[in-house]
Amino acid sequence: MMTVTRIVGSASEPAIAERLHELEHRNRLEILVIDRADASRRRLRGKTDKGTDIAVALGRDDKLSDGTVILLEADRAVVVRMNEERWLQLVARDADAALQAGYCAGNHHWRVRFVPGALLVALQGPAEHYLSRLEELTRDGRIRVAIDE
Repeated sequence: MMTVTRIVGSASEPAIAERLHELEHRNRLEILVIDRADASRRRLRGKTDKGTDIAVALGRDDKLSDGTVILLEADRAVVVRMNEERWLQLVARDADAALQAGYCAGNHHWRVRFVPGALLVALQGPAEHYLSRLEELTRDGRIRVAIDE
C-alpha cells in the first residue's frame, strides 16, 4: 500500500503536464478515480487503474479535484480523476411546485444547481432514494423528473 500525504500539483500546469505526457507514453501514468462526493475528504483509500492500493492522508488545507497529481516521480505518476456526476433534473409545472421542489431539496440537504427552467440535484446515491422522497410531487404531475447521465 502506498500512502500519499501531499498534493504535487495539477495536471493542467504546463511543467507537470509535460512530465505526465512522457510518463503516459511509457505506460507509467496511473489514474485514481474517486467519487466527487469524496473530493473534500482528507483521508480515503482507493486503487488505481493499474491496481496500486493507495491511502490518501492529506493536510487540512488540501483538497482533491479532477486532475490533482498526488504522485510524480521519475518513473511513475498518479493523477486523480473524478467520476462523472449524475444529476436529477426537476422541472416544475408552476411557481408553487418549484417552491415545493426547492423546499424538498433543501430539507434533505441535497446539493443542487440551477439551470433555466429546472433544478438539478446531484445524485450521491441511487436515484430511487431521491425519487421516493419526491413521489408526492411527481405522482400528481407537479414536477417532472429526468436523470442526466
